Amino acid sequence: MAPRVQRTLQEYNVTSTSPRTKNTARTTSAVGDKVFFGLSWTGGATILVVLAFVAAFLLIRSLPAIMPETFGPGAEGAIDFWSYVWPLMAGTVIVSVIALLLATPVAIGISLFISHYAPRRFANSIGYLIDLLAAIPSVVYGAWGMLVLAPAMVPIYHWLHNNLGFIPLFAGDPSVTNTGRTILTSGVVLAVMVLPIMTALCREIFLQVPHLQEEAALGLGATRWEMIKMTVFPFARAGVISSIMLALGRALGETMAVTMVLSAGGFSWSLVTSGANGTIPAEIALNFPEAFGQRQSELIAAGLMLFVITLIVNVIARAIVNSHAKKAEGLS
Repeated sequence: MAPRVQRTLQEYNVTSTSPRTKNTARTTSAVGDKVFFGLSWTGGATILVVLAFVAAFLLIRSLPAIMPETFGPGAEGAIDFWSYVWPLMAGTVIVSVIALLLATPVAIGISLFISHYAPRRFANSIGYLIDLLAAIPSVVYGAWGMLVLAPAMVPIYHWLHNNLGFIPLFAGDPSVTNTGRTILTSGVVLAVMVLPIMTALCREIFLQVPHLQEEAALGLGATRWEMIKMTVFPFARAGVISSIMLALGRALGETMAVTMVLSAGGFSWSLVTSGANGTIPAEIALNFPEAFGQRQSELIAAGLMLFVITLIVNVIARAIVNSHAKKAEGLS
């Protein structure tokens, strides 16, 4: 019987594994799991520690500016820290919202064209071009906005003021808009900057939609646009929101392009007037090299406010994404 059993095992190419070999494999796997767990835990803890140190640094260094009893004569004639920082916070949010309003529909349209309409070879070429735009330094965008876009926007600003001047957003002194360096110009430059990021992310999300769902919708008689509304948008909603929030974070923290384009001043609701509105990153970049003492604390405190705004935006984005994910699981 033994030779026959051995011959049968050889025919089926069955090899036996000794208990010692199995124990060695299990030990190696356990060690690998422990090492990987330790590295992962260390990486996650490092991120939290760095974030905590940054928050502590900003808070400690900004206390002389935040505390009313220690606030001295502030910049821009501010009587306290909040009267100094709230116009900067408002300008930062306004220019970021303008960028998102302009970039979001364009990014979604380009992504849909690449993923569902364009021929594959042409779509690949456009994708490479979008990725190339994302690699352009912000100083190049800033120079383009200051030297090319701003002068080109002046006639548009005059038309908006003459025809829609009754709206506060387009009101103001038309003689001040001759440079074109307004918060609306900065918003357009930021929209161009965040457009490649949003387009690349939305494109990859749209390409992840299950083809069976798309084919089922088309098989039921839906047009291509109806198929996109019924299958692509519901599947990609959470990812699109994530890409928008990521672009918002980029716009909130952008420094060089806004610094080069925007001619900052006091707060104004007008979007077409130069010398109005500023942003926190631009304020820090322009003034920090020469700041010391109280003025340095004011700028660091402004950075703390930007840190808080960015944190709030990320928390809201995570909550929105989680809610949409739960709805999608409930529908499935």
